[in-house]
Amino acid sequence: MQEAIIYLDPGSGMSLQNQIRQKLVDGILNGSFPPGMKLPSSRKLAQQLEVARNTVVAAYQQLIADGYLVSRQRSGIFVNEEILATRVGHSEGSRAARAESAAWARHVRSLPARWREVHDQPNWRHFPYPFIDGKFDPSLFPLAEWREANRLALGVADVNEWATDSGDSDDPKLIEEIRTKILTRRGIQAGADEILITMGTQNSLYLVSQMLADATTTIAVEEPGNYEMRNLLQMRGADVVTQPVDEEGVLVDKGLDAVHAVYVTPSHQIPTAVSMSQERREQLMQAARDRDFLVVEDDYECETNYLDHPLPALRSMDTEGRVIYVASLSKALAPGVRMGFIVASPDFIRRARQMRRKILNHPPANNQRTMAYFLSLGHYDSLMLRLGREFRKRRGALQRALNNVRGVPMEISPEVGGTTYWVRTPDDFDVANLVREAETFGVLIEPVEYYYAQRDKAENCFRMGVTSLTVEKIRPGVERLVGLIRELVKGQVEHLPTSTGRWLTGNDLQHAMAGATVLYREVHGAPCTIELLPDGRMRGTRGFANEDSDAGTWRVEGERWYRKWDRWVYGEEKGYYIVIDGDKIKYFNDDQQIVDSAYIRLVTR
Repeated sequence: MQEAIIYLDPGSGMSLQNQIRQKLVDGILNGSFPPGMKLPSSRKLAQQLEVARNTVVAAYQQLIADGYLVSRQRSGIFVNEEILATRVGHSEGSRAARAESAAWARHVRSLPARWREVHDQPNWRHFPYPFIDGKFDPSLFPLAEWREANRLALGVADVNEWATDSGDSDDPKLIEEIRTKILTRRGIQAGADEILITMGTQNSLYLVSQMLADATTTIAVEEPGNYEMRNLLQMRGADVVTQPVDEEGVLVDKGLDAVHAVYVTPSHQIPTAVSMSQERREQLMQAARDRDFLVVEDDYECETNYLDHPLPALRSMDTEGRVIYVASLSKALAPGVRMGFIVASPDFIRRARQMRRKILNHPPANNQRTMAYFLSLGHYDSLMLRLGREFRKRRGALQRALNNVRGVPMEISPEVGGTTYWVRTPDDFDVANLVREAETFGVLIEPVEYYYAQRDKAENCFRMGVTSLTVEKIRPGVERLVGLIRELVKGQVEHLPTSTGRWLTGNDLQHAMAGATVLYREVHGAPCTIELLPDGRMRGTRGFANEDSDAGTWRVEGERWYRKWDRWVYGEEKGYYIVIDGDKIKYFNDDQQIVDSAYIRLVTR
């Protein structure tokens, strides 16, 4: 049999008919199938590709209708000689111009490369354990609901509305849905003239920086904070000052005395995930009034504060038009949707619209109408409910997995919601090396130094997110990461043969543990108390209000002590070598490497 002129991909999600069309179009446009070339008959091509003949016939018919092919009676199917007639070919001059492409750089006055850039791992989807925040999980996309909204947006009446150029106006239906369905969730009341649609948060921040920043302005940003906003402000020549962040959000102190504006991420601070307290919000708004500065509120992840009731947006507390509110519609839906909005005073929005016009008149009107229907049909609220449930499960799974691997030198931030954990390590631990080594083991974690304006003052931390991997992958991913950490610190940690204290075995171990109480803190800082009853039972309580409890059993066998909880640490039995050093108990694994320690109260006999 003659070799096929094209090849099909059995693993492609595209139909066979569309694959054939696509391959033929590619071949025609790149010159592989020149004008006038005769193609195999539908029967012959079907045999070569091992597909049904009607599949090839349908593909040919569509390409004839589109003008790529022509059918000549009793002669066959040919590449249309007119299809490439209007194309301009390559010239030697164009190749020479590309060879001398460095010439342009001498004439450019603003190069983004001069500012700090961060590039994600481009092939992150191919890694089995991508603990990277903000990455898209296709399984969570509301495909049927988005299709329904898109189908409605393609109705004749709707097309007649959005397909005509509306200048710089936004879709009034989307504006109304944002005003009545999105902003009310954040406690914000706004008129239609106070809302501007953008191509996502980054586009919003670009417009805001263009409006607020130049060489005469001083603007405060969080430290650590959003490096992209710092870049935008620096590109405008602004004096960028940094404000420290603590467990309640950005500090409100003398550092804000002489600023024109402050940029904050109060719902889930970038990158620590801290939620700004109500008291701190009130302090910031009072400072803005007293010291006459503006507040840029980036509310990029307000919808994922599912562990507590969300606090009102700063914009909802604003009575003087000082808060410029920026939010995203694509953060939860899908990053590729690229849609966000700005809420500010009518005059600011009018001027921002003028600024947007210099780049584009408006974000694609068809996408705006689709989003309007998605909101109006209740799909957005339903999606938020589903995502909240799913991310709560994933984040809980990550916490349990991290808490299960005791003795590893790290702790996580308190639970405030969101989709990430801020993981702290000892000052002498090489986080950069861990990030590199973890990647070779199929685990992606996020370094944090680029979130700091002053990298030498960066905390020795990394971030772990849960948006891009399923619950089932979290525990094995954490175990692989922890195994690597233990290997990296192997020569620096305590080992059983050289441990200080008393190594207990047999009856001595049984006698010491019976009736003892063990106290420790979990990886996220919550206290835990364990009672080891003489009859081999265990009772445990954990949490700042003893909100969780469990029961289990313990035993001694030979040189090792074993414990098994009903629910905690997956209900699995674990065995350890035990050393008592004063009021401290040390646990050693099969490799005789220390894996945990805690305080112990022994029974005085």
